[in-house]
Amino acid sequence: MHTYLPFLLAMIAAIVLLNTLANKLKIAYPILLVVAGLLIGFVPGLPMVRINPDLIFFIFLPPLLFEASWNISFKEMKRWWRIIGSFAFLVVFFTALSVAIVAHHFIPGFTIALGFLLGGIVSPPDAISTGAITRFVKIPKTTSAILEGESLLNDASSLIIFRFALIAVGTGQFFWQEAALTFVWMIIGGAGIGLLLAWIFVQIHKRLPLDAPSNIALTIIEPYFMYWLAEQFHCSGVLAVVCGGLFLSSKRLIFFNSTSRIQSSSVWDSFVFILNGFVFLIIGLELPEIVEGLRDKGIPLWTAICSGVLITGVLVAARVISSYAALIATYIFRPGVMPRASSNKRRWLMPMLLGWTGMRGVVSLAAALAIPITLDNGAPFPQRNLILFITFIVILLTLLVQGLTLPIFIRRTRLFEGVIEEESEELTKQKMKQGLKEHVYQFLKNKYETELNGHSGMEKFLKQWEERAKANDDSWMNLKTKVIFVELLESQRQYLTELNKDPKIDEDMIRQQLYQIDLEEERLKII
Repeated sequence: MHTYLPFLLAMIAAIVLLNTLANKLKIAYPILLVVAGLLIGFVPGLPMVRINPDLIFFIFLPPLLFEASWNISFKEMKRWWRIIGSFAFLVVFFTALSVAIVAHHFIPGFTIALGFLLGGIVSPPDAISTGAITRFVKIPKTTSAILEGESLLNDASSLIIFRFALIAVGTGQFFWQEAALTFVWMIIGGAGIGLLLAWIFVQIHKRLPLDAPSNIALTIIEPYFMYWLAEQFHCSGVLAVVCGGLFLSSKRLIFFNSTSRIQSSSVWDSFVFILNGFVFLIIGLELPEIVEGLRDKGIPLWTAICSGVLITGVLVAARVISSYAALIATYIFRPGVMPRASSNKRRWLMPMLLGWTGMRGVVSLAAALAIPITLDNGAPFPQRNLILFITFIVILLTLLVQGLTLPIFIRRTRLFEGVIEEESEELTKQKMKQGLKEHVYQFLKNKYETELNGHSGMEKFLKQWEERAKANDDSWMNLKTKVIFVELLESQRQYLTELNKDPKIDEDMIRQQLYQIDLEEERLKII
């Protein structure tokens, strides 16, 4: 333990420093992390870090998926459910099938089952990598919502493929009818268990007198419990976490107070950031052992690299082809929902953008590391080291090549210049704030009209909300005005919740305004 602890602390420090460097260079931090993992793995004298493959999914995936589902806009997911569903399921299956066929024909020793296993591992694009890369370029909310929604659901579909392929490799048999029934049960059962547990957790948060640290601690164990219970019933633990996270996110204003919401945001951001960094660095630490395993099997390093480049090309081509197929199908069957663009040329460049955003990352790494070392009969798992190596090459190439060129592609093509939006973000914010002011006036006038007349404290109270400025002298805030203040804040939350039902309003702006209201309530507590 004393040997590993300084090393683990050094890894966390390295993750923080690399993220700082990435922000300064204005590149996505997963790019530097994966390169650093590659370099660190070949530093002599470092302790060997090994994690039980069975625990990889359980340690890393539940909190990462839970955090993503907690922050995503469910309203946007419902709005674009057709394209999100097609990319999350149909495109993932098509990509896995393409990888399986190519791997079976061109990589020596790969059966079709091993090809599907590899396809299930590398088919899902990574939301964190894509989000980190697109942070440095401005893209429409519609595009980012589609990418986020797709990345949240494609993890479930790809890992289902991964599980079936593992069974086929281990048993040498695959029954389509049994697989179809199992597939349906995994989806329905996983979603049902996740929603049921989420409802139970909401009742626990509401009915127990929990303070902010207790609430946050409970949210950390919730995704693990959802995942574990779903897996016990042979359902999709991924779907359980995603559905449960979406349900809890929609109820956060009910069972979380302002303190819990503010503190949980910081805790989860740091927690997920460290988990992502560890996953990227762990594969680098295991890479020397993987390379040594390739040599023991007589697989030349150059052959393994070529295999990784080949699979990367298949992934990019499959995603681009799928993107254009989706656009053509939309153009033929539903032209009314075609993506907005200032010209036909830019409209037909959109599928290339969607195809080029398929960076791989954490889920692929976790899935590759979760491959068991041996089969049930004790024999070594076939081609495990080669699959791990190909996965690393895929992640490295997609992050470096696509990740570094994506911002350049968007700027050079001027893809989103002149895109007609329903309303600019600034105009929408102004309307929302103006609506809040009018709501404040009506609330105070209807409920506290007598207190407003001739009361200097109440007049100052009203002015403070109208101008959104902090007063230097808070002596006017007595017990009576505090009660009104809290009621006013809660009324604004209800107003914003109703406003969020408008499909034209971006949910991220609603959440930002709700966060500001939480900050106001916290400031009130220390006056």
